[in-house]
Amino acid sequence: MAEQQKEQPPSGSRRQFLKYSGTAIGGLVVGGVIGGAITGGFNKKKPAANAPTSPQTGTQPAADYNHATMYFNQRQLQITQAATERIFPKDDNGPGANDLGVAYYIDHQLAGHWGFNAREYRMGPFVKGEATQGDYQSINRNEVFLLGLTAIDNASQKKYQKGFTDLADEEKDAILTSLEKGDIEVINGITGKSFFDLLRNMTLEGVYADPLYGGNVNMEGWKMRNYPGNQMSYAKIVGEDAFAKTNPLSLHDHLATH
Repeated sequence: MAEQQKEQPPSGSRRQFLKYSGTAIGGLVVGGVIGGAITGGFNKKKPAANAPTSPQTGTQPAADYNHATMYFNQRQLQITQAATERIFPKDDNGPGANDLGVAYYIDHQLAGHWGFNAREYRMGPFVKGEATQGDYQSINRNEVFLLGLTAIDNASQKKYQKGFTDLADEEKDAILTSLEKGDIEVINGITGKSFFDLLRNMTLEGVYADPLYGGNVNMEGWKMRNYPGNQMSYAKIVGEDAFAKTNPLSLHDHLATH
């Protein structure tokens, strides 16, 4: 028994062995990760040399994994970004649709139940509605959106011999104006005006919806309007006569931290 104890490495050597080999937990890669955690390696991790940093803190901003496409391909995303930025452009008042992540908001909505008209009455007959009613469409909302993006790009090619994303701002505005007037047809039974109304409404939703849904990045859309967002209570300011400016809160801010 004494001989077996003499053969075991000292505790310090054992720690080194576990740190560098990882064999005790079944693999070199996992062992390296655990070893890094034990020695504080996670806290010492430095951002990549070319990674952008925050001008306020000098630290690398956290990646926003909510900004990824669920429905669009890259071309469709780019056309949506170009169109929504002309509807809600960046100016002296604040960020535009692109900085607010509006195209990702639209993409996520189209990928879900709303995009597939899952909770709507979908039986025919499908007839053309009055101007005040809009179109009763036989195809899903997300399909209408893709057809609308194609119609925008085709109209750009026909008029300017360039894709929509390659147009100057004035040319983009001209295409969107034609769309709004109904001069551009999306598909039989669906006017350009119907699609433009859908595009505009979704742009505004992406600007002002809770950031939970992919748009309104950092609640900047709310900040431009001095909108308080999702506050739990106004008890502290409800009795004030003057306008009380409140830092906005998202639904995320009410998550328990323990």
